[in-house]
Amino acid sequence: MTTAVRGPQSIPTTPEHTGLSPAAAYTFAVLRLLIAFQFLWAFADKTFGLGLATPAENAWVAGGSPTMGFLSNVEGPFAGFFGALAGVAVVDWLFMLGLLGIGLAFALGIGMRVAAVSGAVMLVMMWMAALPIEVNPFLDDHLIEAVLLIGLAAVAAGDTLGLGRRWAATDLVQRYPILR
Repeated sequence: MTTAVRGPQSIPTTPEHTGLSPAAAYTFAVLRLLIAFQFLWAFADKTFGLGLATPAENAWVAGGSPTMGFLSNVEGPFAGFFGALAGVAVVDWLFMLGLLGIGLAFALGIGMRVAAVSGAVMLVMMWMAALPIEVNPFLDDHLIEAVLLIGLAAVAAGDTLGLGRRWAATDLVQRYPILR
């Protein structure tokens, strides 16, 4: 087993330390990186208006609101709640910092517990805003991804192809395990 040394202790850097098979550990690591890309892409697109979901004229850097387009078009039981949040500067900042923070945490494999809970809350709120769902009476990809985020944190997916083990060995995370 390959190890990285931090002081007197050694930190395993192979997937076997998780108790998962290498195939499972690498599969979860790839899922983690795909989720990271999804959050980071949404952040970049809304910030710079890359022309796919967000036109350049609606970019955050051009004075657009990252929440206005989606939240102002909500229909269903939570339309009033989400409509009132559309375009509110604090909501825009929280949303964008959430996208960036969750994306970076998953990309690096650090702070996965906090990122998973934050991401799950964000995705459940997006699910609520999407109600009623056209193709299924209850389930859509937001709920599936919310559960996936929690699962990836639970299996320590940041330890394989990420900095999770090194992060977990820091004094800060040793003192506050929720930061793992």
